[in-house]
Amino acid sequence: MSKMIQVTIDSVRVSLMSPQRVIVLRELNTNKYLPIWVGPYEAEAINVALQEIEMARPLTHDLLKNAINLFGARILHIEIIALREKIFFGNIVTEINDEIIKIDSRPSDAIAMAVRAHVPIFIDPTVMSSAGISPEDHLQDDAQDGETLSNQDHENLSIFEDFFEQLEDTDENSDENPEADPDATT
Repeated sequence: MSKMIQVTIDSVRVSLMSPQRVIVLRELNTNKYLPIWVGPYEAEAINVALQEIEMARPLTHDLLKNAINLFGARILHIEIIALREKIFFGNIVTEINDEIIKIDSRPSDAIAMAVRAHVPIFIDPTVMSSAGISPEDHLQDDAQDGETLSNQDHENLSIFEDFFEQLEDTDENSDENPEADPDATT
């Protein structure tokens, strides 16, 4: 397997047209991003941990982290390992008694665990190359097409034009498949 790419959570975005949210992961020291669609509850679980909001009782991800720790294991990192048929696949990588155990997980749950356990998030390079977006790539495509940008604000907004078009496509398709996997990408 190729060397995994470490990312950080850049932002949690809200679609005003649907209940879906987008977790935007950014590769360290670059401008390469990986957007992952999640449901509103999954996004909220990540936001609660990012903002370090104290809850009166443990939430599901807190409970899982506590159980892992109680049994003597520790979370090493999480990884997003594949993208198949527009669905991301991930693992929570743990260690117990010098044995590495990978727990199959939706990326949204794995990310929620990573934030709580303060561990790194890694992406398989094939996932980043197939689903990652880069502002530089978009600007190069525009230059090759002979397009010019009128000002810096327009440039910044146009970088993610394809990404927002995908938002609109998802919103249109949400009526057709209301039970869609929240960790699917467009």
